[in-house]
Amino acid sequence: MTIRSGLLNGVATLEIARPERKNALTLDMYQALADGLAAAGANPAVRAVLITGQPGIFTAGNDLEDFVQRPPQGEDAPVWRFMRALADCEKPVVAAVTGAAIGIGTTMLLHCDLVYVSDEARLALPFVGLGLVPEFGASLLLPQRIGAVRSAEKLLLGDPFTAQEAVELGLCNAVLPPDEVLPHARRMAERFNALPPSAVRETKRLLRAPQRATLDAVMAEENALFAARLRGPETQEAIRAFFEKRKPDFSRF
Repeated sequence: MTIRSGLLNGVATLEIARPERKNALTLDMYQALADGLAAAGANPAVRAVLITGQPGIFTAGNDLEDFVQRPPQGEDAPVWRFMRALADCEKPVVAAVTGAAIGIGTTMLLHCDLVYVSDEARLALPFVGLGLVPEFGASLLLPQRIGAVRSAEKLLLGDPFTAQEAVELGLCNAVLPPDEVLPHARRMAERFNALPPSAVRETKRLLRAPQRATLDAVMAEENALFAARLRGPETQEAIRAFFEKRKPDFSRF
C-alpha cells in the first residue's frame, strides 16, 4: 500500500509512502487518500487529519506514466474525488511537508488549515511547462493568497521556490528542521483534542463559506481543461521529453 493510514490520539494520519518514485501519486493513491479523508470525517474519534510524506519528499505530484495510461475520466475520477474530499473536509487538516512538494503537492496545501514545512523543501507549480493548466482551485486561491503578480510568476514560469519564501508568501505557517516537521505538525494537530469540536468545524466552515460556490466552479473548469490538455499535443510532447530526458520542443505549436 502506498498510502498508509492510522489513528492515534485523535489524529488520523494519511502518509504518502512511495519513496522509490518520489511519492508520485497514482490514481489508486488518490482513491486511497479520498477514502481516508472520508473515513476521518465520519469517525467521531477523529479531531484532526494529518497529511505527511517521507523524509526528504512530500510528493513529486502526479505519476505522469499512470496519468497518461489512465487519464481521469468524468467527475468521479479518483483525483477529483480526492480534491473534493480535501476541500470538503469539515475537520482541521494539518500538513507536514517533509520535503519537495511539486504540482498538486503544493496546490493541496491551499486546502489545508495548518502547514508546516521542512527547511530543505522546495515547492513548485510546473503545470504550464507540462502543457497543462493549474488545478485544485489554484487559479483562484493562489492570487487571493499571494497576489496576482507573484501568482503569475509561480504558475506561468513554474520555478521552484523555497520553504522560507512559502512562509513569507503566506502559504505555510512555519519552517522547521527536517526532523522536527512531523513531530511539530502532530503536536499542533493534537491540540484540537482540547477544543470543542463543533466550534472548530463551524469556524472552519465560516472561514471558507464566502467563496465556496466560486471555488467549486473554478475547480470544475480547471479539471475539464486539465483532462482535455492531458491528451493534447503540447502535454504529449512534454511527457515524451520527460521520459527521454530532454528539453521539450514547443516551437511547432
